Amino acid sequence: MRRIIAILFLIINIFSGLNALAQADISMATHWYNRANYNPASIVRTEYIYLFSNIRQQWLGVEGAPRVFNVQASGYINSIHSAFGLSLVGEKIGVMQVYNPMVTYAYRISNNMDWSLAMGLSAGVFSRLSNGSQFEAVTPVDPAIPYGKDIYQEPDANLGFEFQSTYFICSLSSTHILSINKSSSTFLNTNHRYGSLIYKNSDPEMFNYHVGVQFVNRNNLTVVEGNLNIRFKRITLLQSGPRESFDLGFTYRSSHQMTLLFAVNVTSNMRVGYAYDQSFNIGYNSNGTHELMIEYRIPFRAASTHGLFENQEYWYH
Repeated sequence: MRRIIAILFLIINIFSGLNALAQADISMATHWYNRANYNPASIVRTEYIYLFSNIRQQWLGVEGAPRVFNVQASGYINSIHSAFGLSLVGEKIGVMQVYNPMVTYAYRISNNMDWSLAMGLSAGVFSRLSNGSQFEAVTPVDPAIPYGKDIYQEPDANLGFEFQSTYFICSLSSTHILSINKSSSTFLNTNHRYGSLIYKNSDPEMFNYHVGVQFVNRNNLTVVEGNLNIRFKRITLLQSGPRESFDLGFTYRSSHQMTLLFAVNVTSNMRVGYAYDQSFNIGYNSNGTHELMIEYRIPFRAASTHGLFENQEYWYH
């Protein structure tokens, strides 16, 4: 009983709004394709090895505007009901660069076709590098500007849970959990809490679709995001069943931002996509934000789960 109480207390502390600092998680419009950045439990994909990468350029044409890249790889071993992954996130804003390499482990409960539950943990390093010599101050040698070089590193960890059924995905996670209750203003990887619900349907003959809502909380700020994605199919005639062809997606956030997304299946195991973000906040930079992504999967034919699940040609399990 004491052990159960201790575990519940830990989960409550992780997902409650404790002390958090100002730095936000990286913003990726294509996170609806790959949730591993904020939920390590989502890497449990039983039919294939999964590779994902995206790059984001905010405020095109503005010098020093944020640029983000993200690379991930993961695979599942059915004999131990476990998935393993590697990821690297990099971000450059002005004179500051951030790198966040992580390793991920996720455990999957149930090989049932109807439902599964997974728990995941990511661990790594948060590294921030700033070069003050690149500042172009209006006042030469401004005493308020740190002109030196600074390197800051701290251990980092994310925790997540995900439940999947035939039509629903329910997700709960928390990022940068080691920053909970940190009082130092230099600890810039701030704890965030995520909750999402996705309805997915591949029954219609001409298209698949998913509808999702996500809540993101840090300190006293909560952002709600809604997403609709329609994935059109093409008839393969003599081949077995329809194949997914291209996607059209739309996202709107309560922070008054909108995203339009287009993706195309280059092959049955490779997809490339483009997303465009636009803000409607008054006084906010009017330059749009552009994002490119690529997904690639390597079918894991040797997996004992191969052939167990329906619609293996479809990506969204």
